Amino acid sequence: MNIQQFRFVRETIRRNFNLTEAARSLYTSQPGVSKAIIEFEDELGIKIFERHGKRIKGLTRPGEAVAEVIDRIMREIDNLKRVSDDFARRDEGTLVIACTHAQARYLLPKVIPEFRRRFPKVHMSLAEGSPPVLAQMVIHEQADVAIATETLALTPGLVALPVYTWEHTVVVTPDHPLADLPANKQLSIETLAQYPIVTYDHAFSGRGSIDEAFAKHGITPDIVLEAIDADVIKTYVDVGLGIGIIAGIAFDPRRDKGLVGLPAGHLFGAHHTKVAVKAGAFLRDYIFELLEMLAPELTRDVVLSALDEKQAGGQV
Repeated sequence: MNIQQFRFVRETIRRNFNLTEAARSLYTSQPGVSKAIIEFEDELGIKIFERHGKRIKGLTRPGEAVAEVIDRIMREIDNLKRVSDDFARRDEGTLVIACTHAQARYLLPKVIPEFRRRFPKVHMSLAEGSPPVLAQMVIHEQADVAIATETLALTPGLVALPVYTWEHTVVVTPDHPLADLPANKQLSIETLAQYPIVTYDHAFSGRGSIDEAFAKHGITPDIVLEAIDADVIKTYVDVGLGIGIIAGIAFDPRRDKGLVGLPAGHLFGAHHTKVAVKAGAFLRDYIFELLEMLAPELTRDVVLSALDEKQAGGQV
């Protein structure tokens, strides 16, 4: 058996058992991949893949165990390469940050300029998407870290660490009746239900807690528009489509002068944005620096301790 066979098996699984796609991603031929996998199965004496004719349909039970071993082996091989790169070029390389639009727009501008000052030779990329997509990008090593509120802590194979806590804010136009709400009076679910609402898509920024709060009161809100980022929500509030419910970090009175923000944490609770890395992955020095810049308490020792705990089978 050899590393090439491991790569072929891993990529076939990643490409949803499509040998043509696996071969294309590895810059080789489909018959070559198929032959290497069959030879590997013969060498092991077991079938890794379920087949229907010439098509691969999925993993056999022993194939699932083989896939886990291959993933560990390839991860350690990748780690060896990263160790070599890290000691050869400690202050240069690439960094892919998978994040939601909210983090790219409101959190990372506070961090990236300083990171660039410290590591001018590191080429950075932002990859935006929904939290489940971001989690899979880190799992499949298409990104180094992911930042989001949902999903990361629930994804096997990731170590998710806290960055900051936030609450929702209701935004309205200055001429809206809620804009004149007395300072000593809190919003209620019943009050919000009187108006059409513009808020997040179900995969983003605590939308689940919004739905739960209305359901708890037996109310079906009139959600007239769903969006994946706060800027779009604020735009449609500004043109009079409805009131907006957004993450508090996305409202700045100095910047959003055409809107009024009303605290809504008492209605929808507190939420925790986290940063995640892949368990068992080797982290370059500048990734440790990035994590500490995101949250000062995420020192190298804290991160390493969390990674060790995950490796030992604990929950982080």
